[in-house]
Amino acid sequence: MRDVAIVAASMTPFGELWSLSLRDLFVEAASATLQAAKVDRVDSILVGNMSAGQFVNQEHLGPLFADQLGMAGVPCTRVESACASGGAALRQAYLEVGSGLSDLVLAAGVEKMNDGADVTAVLATAADQETEVYHGVTFPGLYAMIARAHMEKYGTTAEDLAAVAVKNHRHGAMNPRAQFRRQVTEEQVMTSTMVADPLRLLHCSPVSDGAAALLLCPLDQAKKYTDRPIKILGSGMATASMALADREDMAWLDAVQTSAERAYGAAGVGPGDVDVVEVHDCFAIAEICCIEALGLVDRGKGGEAARSGLTALGGRIPVNTSGGLKSKGHPVGATGIAQAIEIFEQLRGECGDRQVVNAQIGMTQNMGGSGASSVVHLFGRV
Repeated sequence: MRDVAIVAASMTPFGELWSLSLRDLFVEAASATLQAAKVDRVDSILVGNMSAGQFVNQEHLGPLFADQLGMAGVPCTRVESACASGGAALRQAYLEVGSGLSDLVLAAGVEKMNDGADVTAVLATAADQETEVYHGVTFPGLYAMIARAHMEKYGTTAEDLAAVAVKNHRHGAMNPRAQFRRQVTEEQVMTSTMVADPLRLLHCSPVSDGAAALLLCPLDQAKKYTDRPIKILGSGMATASMALADREDMAWLDAVQTSAERAYGAAGVGPGDVDVVEVHDCFAIAEICCIEALGLVDRGKGGEAARSGLTALGGRIPVNTSGGLKSKGHPVGATGIAQAIEIFEQLRGECGDRQVVNAQIGMTQNMGGSGASSVVHLFGRV
């Protein structure tokens, strides 16, 4: 494998972007990324997208996006792994450059969710249709069961869940591209509408539109495009049982643990070496479970992390400095790429008020469904 670097990045704001179509969103993020690197052609394009066929009735995204970007003829492939589609697209781009197959690859992610589709039903296609969805479960319901299991096993409280939302909104209020640029209080979280007990509305990520893109090349060619490349140190991906009932421990995310172990092994680093992390907080309980499975805190100790300040800006291991999915937004196919952009900018010192001082190594963790797939990447300053 060749060493691989990210040399440029761009993303749209996340939110309810009614004036922009799916293709508009992709082109805006992709073209800005190419302009930042001063290139007008790439060898290949990988696009993370969960379900354009159901959200906007459009499949066959590869040729459509290549043509809209003015690159008809360039290989362009859609990559799908539910909400981990963006992370999976980044991984495929990394492998394509690392293998020597391509020298310049655009890794993007896009989703247009606010376009009239039944979002709850579309997202539920990422759960087990026969054993879960058939019986009426939704993703808030699945994560509510994970939360209850964690509460029963480790004593995690409603206040712990609220602290995650409060922290991430505090970070997101400093992010100009976040969907919700406002802080919330613990009282607001704990009195918001109940969605699936114990999860309330302000424990849940929003329905979002948006796109994000990264440009990858071999590290030894990176200086052609930027004087501040960021190296991809390692990548790991794993899967687990899709149905919660088939898992040995409903409060533990096996795929996250395994994908992290693979990424750490590839990068030659451990959890204690990481300075800043973006994790998949589609619900507040997800951040708690993810930081445990990533080895950032001991098993069962994730509940107290946000409340103690451990995972806040200024804490020992800042988590979701972008605001996370909770505040920044969650256009599902774009999320994994947007996480990598936050780390790219953190390691380059470009995050302003939410900058982690002297960040050297960063990590992203992007998850599909209720944890049935997970992609972890580690990044380092050159």
